[in-house]
Amino acid sequence: MKKRFGIDIDGTVTCPTSMLPFINKAFNLKLAYEDVTEYDLTPFVNVPAGEFDKWFADSEPVIYEQSPPAEGVKSVLSKWENQHELVFISARGAHLLDVTKKWFLAHGLTYHQIELIGSHDKVETARKNNIDIFFEDKHDNAVMICEECNIPVILFNTPYNQLPVPSGVIRVDNWYEADNWVDNWLNLRDEVRERAVIKNK
Repeated sequence: MKKRFGIDIDGTVTCPTSMLPFINKAFNLKLAYEDVTEYDLTPFVNVPAGEFDKWFADSEPVIYEQSPPAEGVKSVLSKWENQHELVFISARGAHLLDVTKKWFLAHGLTYHQIELIGSHDKVETARKNNIDIFFEDKHDNAVMICEECNIPVILFNTPYNQLPVPSGVIRVDNWYEADNWVDNWLNLRDEVRERAVIKNK
């Protein structure tokens, strides 16, 4: 049965190291991926939050245009494109929709719908779109979506999301592991459905 997959973009579909070269160059730093142990990057750049926010807003189109895809994402999304509905839900602002669509096209990535909501609060958007499973890299997003929407959330392991998670949030290291988990999840659901049908005959 076709499912609706909610998928974050930055750090999930894009490689989670994408921003580091831009930050290091702009702020004369030598941050390594392993150093970034918080999602909020302001403490690492040692400049006022307003200054960093302005830099980020100005730099977003270039960063998103040049971000590499995460390992395995193209093959997994290609596998899913005819089996499920792929709904990308991102905190990017709506003004970045053209840049986002061009990036997907340039990397041969499939989407059925893209929602750029300008906020990290994705619960209502997930509900509105009847999402069955979500894919995320931000710890609090993953926990909130899992608990509020009562759906499984695949959390891609990064140095910045290592706080504990509830059982409905499943950690994976890459898209291949995500694909394996989804296959098992779908097979289990099919088995449960078949048992219910047999029981009701």
